[in-house]
Amino acid sequence: MKISYKSAASAAMFVLFSSAILTAGAQGKKPVPQLGKSTLKQVIDAMTLQEKSKLVVGMGFKMPGFPPPVKGKKAAAIDIGGFTLPPSDPEAYEIPEKVPGAAGRTHAIARLGIPSITVSDGPAGLRIEPKRPGSDKTYYATAFPVATLLASTWDTAMVKKVGVAFGNEVREYGVDILLAPALNIHRNPLGGRNFEYYSEDPLVAGSMTAAIVKGIQSNGVGTSIKHYAANNQETQRNSINAIVSERAMREIYLKGFSIAVKASQPWTVMSSYNKLNGTFTSQRHDLLTTILKDEWGFKGFVMTDWFGGKDAVAQMNAGNDLLMPGNPDQSDAIVAAVKDGKLSMAQLDANVERLLKIILKSPTFKGYKYSDAPDLEGHAKVARMAAADGMILLKNDGNALPASVGKRIAVFGNTSYNIIAGGTGSGDVNKAYTISLLQGLNNAGYKVQETLSKNYQDYLADAKMKQPKPKNFFDHPAPIPEMDVTSIAGTEAEGADEAVITIGRNAGEGADRKVENDYNLTPNEKELINNVSNAFHAKGKKVVVILNIGGVIEVASWRDAVDGILLAWQPGLEAGNAIADLISGKVNPSGRLATTFAMSYADEPTGKNFPGVPEKKPDHVIYEEGIYVGYRYFDAFKVKPAYEFGYGLSYTKFKFSDVKVSSPDFKGNISIKVTVTNTGDVAGKEVVQLYLAAPVKTIEKPEDELKAFAKTGLLAPGESQFMVFTLHASDLASFYTDKSAWIADAGEYKVKIGSSSRNIEKTVSFNLAKTMVTEKVHKALVPQQAINELKNK
Repeated sequence: MKISYKSAASAAMFVLFSSAILTAGAQGKKPVPQLGKSTLKQVIDAMTLQEKSKLVVGMGFKMPGFPPPVKGKKAAAIDIGGFTLPPSDPEAYEIPEKVPGAAGRTHAIARLGIPSITVSDGPAGLRIEPKRPGSDKTYYATAFPVATLLASTWDTAMVKKVGVAFGNEVREYGVDILLAPALNIHRNPLGGRNFEYYSEDPLVAGSMTAAIVKGIQSNGVGTSIKHYAANNQETQRNSINAIVSERAMREIYLKGFSIAVKASQPWTVMSSYNKLNGTFTSQRHDLLTTILKDEWGFKGFVMTDWFGGKDAVAQMNAGNDLLMPGNPDQSDAIVAAVKDGKLSMAQLDANVERLLKIILKSPTFKGYKYSDAPDLEGHAKVARMAAADGMILLKNDGNALPASVGKRIAVFGNTSYNIIAGGTGSGDVNKAYTISLLQGLNNAGYKVQETLSKNYQDYLADAKMKQPKPKNFFDHPAPIPEMDVTSIAGTEAEGADEAVITIGRNAGEGADRKVENDYNLTPNEKELINNVSNAFHAKGKKVVVILNIGGVIEVASWRDAVDGILLAWQPGLEAGNAIADLISGKVNPSGRLATTFAMSYADEPTGKNFPGVPEKKPDHVIYEEGIYVGYRYFDAFKVKPAYEFGYGLSYTKFKFSDVKVSSPDFKGNISIKVTVTNTGDVAGKEVVQLYLAAPVKTIEKPEDELKAFAKTGLLAPGESQFMVFTLHASDLASFYTDKSAWIADAGEYKVKIGSSSRNIEKTVSFNLAKTMVTEKVHKALVPQQAINELKNK
């Protein structure tokens, strides 16, 4: 019989596994229990304490650019960008990687038939090494649109479709668990990893997470939803103490995780780096066990973020089942703690059992013969479709868009030529290509100003040559200043029919953004917009700005200077083609904001306390805004945003009609019906948003909260679609801290149907006759100090 192996690692595993069985048989001993053939209890009972301690601690991390540990000597800690990493397990270097570039592995226990499983980043595409020594074959992955763009589709079916494609690459490249998606709340627009996260609203965040998890896991691979919880900044992320009220945690920062866990059962949840009300999240039993596992019914296992937390034994006791990437000291500490009685064998066995249940489901355990050849071409089409579906038309004066194909366009802005597909750090993707805006316009049939384009390409090539090389994983070169077009703007306005300017922003792991020259435009960018707009408007020609950004920026001070603004976010590898699809009208914009654009940073409710105190090196941050995050703040406190939550324009118009509630009184659930009609001249999609205003009794409540949403199909001019939304008792409830309960207060509930939080088309109401406790929960996550939360007096 001929047997083939995908790698030396799997071959070695088979030899060890076979040897264990043959040896037991030859000696006439009772066969050793085998995972998948014996019960989990039998396998766990057969494990030694040392084997258990290795299984719950990862194999270690091969840090690029650093030598492996010397055999027989204790490995030294590694300093990277001022952050000290603990010593790695020598096995990480000694045992060949199944998937080079993957983020980590678990230990195999061959004699019990327990394989090593592989986990890999990242949120916008599988992050593995694209090239391998001794091979001409490439292992590129698709860079899908970032999470903020996917949320902007307001289309869970589309997001699930992305997940199906994404999961195929995870499976076909031999990975078992994807370390994604991430769903932390957009608490503050300067968050360095906001591009990885979906929204400021937990319903949107949780719904999008559930959709992509279902898509990915339909391939028989796992996900790890992260970062659980209150991980809303990069500044001092490994030590910052987030001080948050119980109500804000329950209603804002845990709600999305709850929705995702209950709707999709991700294989794993990743605990975050930060402390929460004084204790590292990976060491909080109430967070990881009481809430996640007991209240929500989570069936998978919890893993740490890489090098997260400080105390392996406390993590085990909290129900943090796997410590990643792992180091031998952690295993030693666990063994000692069991012997000393500081960690019970029952708790360790519970952690081991959760791991084994997921390992049983993994492609590696099932012997899946991965191809190393996913359908990258097909997935690029999905990425392009999703990108176009989530881009948002913010402004379109005088029908600046769509622009007729064949027009001559002057393409300005560095990022038009060096487009940003996605963010940096673990959210980056090793992709085969990225379509620039210039390429996308050419592919769509537009003519471009050739001399201008060549000037930009030469300028950027020269500037890149002068950029310093990154020092480490977290180091990225400063953006190249915008090219000065003062002397050529007039000439370009003579020769072109229209101007397009791209403004780019990038951020990522390890650092938050700044207000000046990041949230606000740089002086060069303002000058670029003014010079181009003045020159083209003098000739009666339009100017459109493309925002190729990962997070919110200030727009109010310059938007009047241009005719159109298209928010493209970071659209993945098909960026330029997707943008051109909207510019040409091939796709009608249907994206809507899932995060608010304020008039200025000073209007942000979290601006006064982000990223914490003391200012230079914060050790804690107090969430003084409480539940008033994003539109909940702007709407309740009557602060006018530049563009509100849910906002977005179309090339057509829609009308909402026949809005009706199924009953005047709430009895268990209630339905709201609405008809959406395309009253314009071209086909398009609309997003119907349902907000609820609850009666106020003894606690404050937001003016309105999103409780349901849906995107129509592609409606032809004159076509209508009938929609029904159902609200349940839990949708009416607010969290009462003093009662540790979700309570729906008696009184009138107003249902607001609209196309944004501020564009409400119709309001209907119903009554709840008697106050109702919808869920009683445990007292948990109690702050260790008083919080002076924002009040709407």
